[in-house]
Amino acid sequence: MDDKDFEILKHLSVDGRQSARQLSHRMGVSTVTILSRIKKLEEKKIIKGYAVRLNDELLGFDITAIIEIKTNNGKMLDIENEIAKNDHVIAVYDVTGDADMVIIAKFKNREFLSDFIKKISALSDVENTLTHLVLNTIKEDTRLI
Repeated sequence: MDDKDFEILKHLSVDGRQSARQLSHRMGVSTVTILSRIKKLEEKKIIKGYAVRLNDELLGFDITAIIEIKTNNGKMLDIENEIAKNDHVIAVYDVTGDADMVIIAKFKNREFLSDFIKKISALSDVENTLTHLVLNTIKEDTRLI
């Protein structure tokens, strides 16, 4: 990784649809160089894929929940993998502190949230859940560069 690779990643994280030709003009290098560097970044799994960033609220997902989960009997990974399959879940983290994991999920209404929490609580080896509702989102962006 060098400065050119980081610059490519920065441009692609802002607009993943731009062509190698557009990138080459912006960066002042050949299109072949850009294509070669992107391919290497993909092979190294630095670029894992390409996605669209959506406006969740305009799609009706007005509720963001941050859910702390405490487990027992050493089944944390099994529970995390099960929860990660749910389409509402956007992140699953192992954490330090009182909880074993933190889940971030989005819902269209309280009923969907309630059903989700009840399903999690019903999983064997889930000891406790603590749900926080997001009131205002100041920043939500997975781009690092």
